[in-house]
Amino acid sequence: MIAIIDYGMGNLHSVSQAVKKLGFEAVVTGDAKEIAAADGAILPGVGAFGDAMANLRQSGLDDAVRAFAAGGKPLLGICLGMQLLFDESEEHGWHRGLGLLPGRVVRFRGDYKVPHMGWNELELRQPEHPLFRGVSGGHVYFVHSYHALPEVPSDLLATTDYHQPVTAIVGRGNVSGMQFHPEKSGETGMKLLRNFLELCGPSAAEGGRQAC
Repeated sequence: MIAIIDYGMGNLHSVSQAVKKLGFEAVVTGDAKEIAAADGAILPGVGAFGDAMANLRQSGLDDAVRAFAAGGKPLLGICLGMQLLFDESEEHGWHRGLGLLPGRVVRFRGDYKVPHMGWNELELRQPEHPLFRGVSGGHVYFVHSYHALPEVPSDLLATTDYHQPVTAIVGRGNVSGMQFHPEKSGETGMKLLRNFLELCGPSAAEGGRQAC
């Protein structure tokens, strides 16, 4: 079973439907015990970093997410959910994040359109990573005004180009994140999402067996 973490901000329905379409059992939940019992967890997010962290803290789900990650089971952050994995963000002031990956989130700076919105090609920095099984690149869908700057080069799995190299996928051990929306990114996005779900083990699939 995959827990899709509900803290009041996120594209919960579309992520849940995508997980189910791929043949995996999904539950949208804000219950810490239910999250802890899951085979894998997804932290979605749409909105502002500070508001998201406030919601997580008020519900106690910040500690639940940290505990889940510490337990070694796969955790995926999507869009704002990926940014929340980092130490801090400068969005509308300074805000502390979950601290699961060292680095910070900053606003795009330059004489170009912000937000970064649209389809951009992935450049795989670590093509041997299990998330990229059967994926050699492809275009995925981004919508964001802030981007992550990982401190540790090995945490950067893929980038895209938007007037500069932009963090697209990060990962360290069982913790990973995608700045784009895989559930809205066509075949490439769904393949990346499937690869994450398969890392959660066969018991995560509906009936214990993955759909064809």
